[in-house]
Amino acid sequence: MYRRHLHTSSDCPTGADCASVKTMINTPYLLCHENICRLEGSSLLIGDRRHFPFEKRFVRCASAEEAAHALQTMVTQGGGPLEVALLAMVQVKRRIKAQELSPSLTSFTDAALLLKAARPTNTTMARALDTLLSSYQSLDEAMDRIEEDVTKSLAQWDEIYHRLGKLGGSLIGDDEGILTTCFGEHTVLYSLAYAREAGKHIRLYVNETRPYLQGSRLTAPSAHQMGIDVTIIGDGMGATLMREGVIDRYMTACDVLCMDGTVVNKTGTLSNAIACSHYRIPYHAFAISPDPSKRGEADVVTEERNPQEMKECRGEATTAADIPARYPAFDIIAASLVTSVVTPKGVLRPHEVEEAFA
Repeated sequence: MYRRHLHTSSDCPTGADCASVKTMINTPYLLCHENICRLEGSSLLIGDRRHFPFEKRFVRCASAEEAAHALQTMVTQGGGPLEVALLAMVQVKRRIKAQELSPSLTSFTDAALLLKAARPTNTTMARALDTLLSSYQSLDEAMDRIEEDVTKSLAQWDEIYHRLGKLGGSLIGDDEGILTTCFGEHTVLYSLAYAREAGKHIRLYVNETRPYLQGSRLTAPSAHQMGIDVTIIGDGMGATLMREGVIDRYMTACDVLCMDGTVVNKTGTLSNAIACSHYRIPYHAFAISPDPSKRGEADVVTEERNPQEMKECRGEATTAADIPARYPAFDIIAASLVTSVVTPKGVLRPHEVEEAFA
């Protein structure tokens, strides 16, 4: 069986071991902390996923404003903004120490506001920043503790990802075809890896996920690097594969989980969830926790991105310039379409979410 880390000094710019949690699960390049983002002095380097797997580039950000712009322009996405936001707080501390910013707690909160506004649907990032900064009553506390607190926080996230991966892996049966959408990052990929460690044979089918192709550029290469049998399909092909009997289970990340079990995830998730319901295929969404401020669909704010992004792919125009477009970037999936939500508190039915996290 495949039991080694693929991350090597030639892959990692720092030459360091990327796994803060030691497991037998090999971590693909994109999920190594150093390749998501890292600090060099007071500069924040963010792995530029827009060019992966063809190039391994980094965008250097000198400020929270530049980091926020990187998030807005999809340099990283999914779980990436969480790590960017946490390290951006360390960057603020280092810039204060270098007398580049005002020595005030406001410097931290202002930076956090910029980052949260950059990706408003990413409430996990927003809540993580709020939790971190609310623990400091003074500038001295923040300056003394924030680097250590961020390091601890990242280690805790690693533990949670592996916990969810083990739970997700337990749901997968032997010789199953798994469909996913976009880039489920740690949760979906670790679930597949733990299923393989248990001796199960699995096949992964990945939507290409236009217009940024996160499925074909990020998920598929990462799964392939981990030794998982993976096939890329078009965004509208999931239902056909279900009809053919190729798909046994649908698993995705969850950008927002509401208290009533409503799921928010990348556009394309809803149509697959509806098809799953029709063909009686289970749909599992992975979530760290529900957002307590989101009771249900009415409380969700989703991004409507620049429609120009729908008229091109990797910089190449795909239609005439004068034809209008729309780009709703996220789907809202009713709890009735969700079989279960995989959380650190267990595999929950949607109606069990509120009680479990009360």
